[in-house]
Amino acid sequence: MLGIAQQAGHEITPSADEAEVLVVNTCAFIDNAKQESIDAILEMAGRKRDGRCTRLVVTGCLAERYREELKKEIPEIDALLGTGEVPQILEAIDARGAGSGVRGAEYGTRGANSGQPPAPVTFFRKHPATRIPHAAPRTPRTPHPARRVVPTYIYDADTPRLQTTPRHFAYVKVAEGCDYTCAFCIIPTLRGEYRSRTADSIVREARALAERGVKELLLISQDTTFYGIDRGDRGALARLLRDLNRIAGLQWIRLLYLYPTTITDDVLDAMAECEKVCRYVDLPLQHASADVLKRMRRPGNRKMYDKLLARIRARVPGVTLRTTFIVGFPGETEQEFAELEAFVEDTRFDHLGVFTYSHEEGTRAFALKDDLPAAAKQNRRERIMKRQQRLVAAAQLSRIGTETAVLIDGPSAEHELVLQGRLEGQAPDIDPVVYLTDCDPSSLVGGSLIKARIVGAQGYDLLATPV
Repeated sequence: MLGIAQQAGHEITPSADEAEVLVVNTCAFIDNAKQESIDAILEMAGRKRDGRCTRLVVTGCLAERYREELKKEIPEIDALLGTGEVPQILEAIDARGAGSGVRGAEYGTRGANSGQPPAPVTFFRKHPATRIPHAAPRTPRTPHPARRVVPTYIYDADTPRLQTTPRHFAYVKVAEGCDYTCAFCIIPTLRGEYRSRTADSIVREARALAERGVKELLLISQDTTFYGIDRGDRGALARLLRDLNRIAGLQWIRLLYLYPTTITDDVLDAMAECEKVCRYVDLPLQHASADVLKRMRRPGNRKMYDKLLARIRARVPGVTLRTTFIVGFPGETEQEFAELEAFVEDTRFDHLGVFTYSHEEGTRAFALKDDLPAAAKQNRRERIMKRQQRLVAAAQLSRIGTETAVLIDGPSAEHELVLQGRLEGQAPDIDPVVYLTDCDPSSLVGGSLIKARIVGAQGYDLLATPV
């Protein structure tokens, strides 16, 4: 959306005070995300009521899921864009498109209307800290009405793009949508069926990013290891990795959001053999109890997962394993939770996240009784995370004294005069970081790949000095 708007002549601004058009890009995956999105919309609606902007646009999953409710409850919204309506952003931000009925981000643009001076437009992402002084209305609890259009959009290498990450790393979406029917998940409804981009489109985009100074590519989709299968092209992901590995200028290629039944040996072999492909497996498993997994409509059980993880570690020596779990799914007993605890203890994941179950209308699990109190869900989450913290602390001690490659991200936002970076086994924003001491912060720029010696640990994070 940013790229399309900018190409049309709009000026992007990070300041709401400078913007005439505000665009709020939303999430609707779980309750907290929905409430944060609503809070951000209401804050921007207040700006419109006060005359500090002329137009308010809401985009993304909340607009896809609750279009009619948002139009009714927040009349300040001028246009809504769902997940498949990205190209309509120009119509949405153009005041002449008012009443068009299009569906629905810390950036903005200036208008490109013919014969008019540029008007600032700010795209606002939701922020967890965004709150308003008055009570926000609850997200509607009625099922979303039938969608008129199933999302089919996916961008390609020719779509204009404005990079919003730091200059040295960028996300590349290899596919959109999902064909799975996990009981807890609304994504297939919001995003449509799985649809892969062509390898040529991805490689061309990757080359363009590398030419602009990108050093790390992060390949994403709702299920990255399903890439190509929708086209009947099995083995497509491994071939894509080898093609990307040959692009000059790239240093790291990272896969995010893999799936236990589609992570094949050819992908693992490419990961082990291609020097630029990070030995990093992000594999959301959701649970370890066979009964809970069955209710979740997820494949596998503890025995299958043990075999899968052993195979990954054998084929990709030194691999970093990351996973996420959901606790408090309907019917989860203490015994089933204990199975998950034992799995975490025995497997020793490098990185682990835990979500408390969110009871979402429109999902198959919504028909089940949400029978575990919120406090009990939170207690189970904390128990897993405390266990993981102890396991990680022991692993961190074993790293001290070793030398390893570190990708510099830039000055630390938390520690003055300290540089921050990441290991091959650390993805940006979601994993721990490395703090570099005993070095001049001005001597290394973001994207520099250096050798460093691990000298200590601070919680989940590591301390290192350049070699």
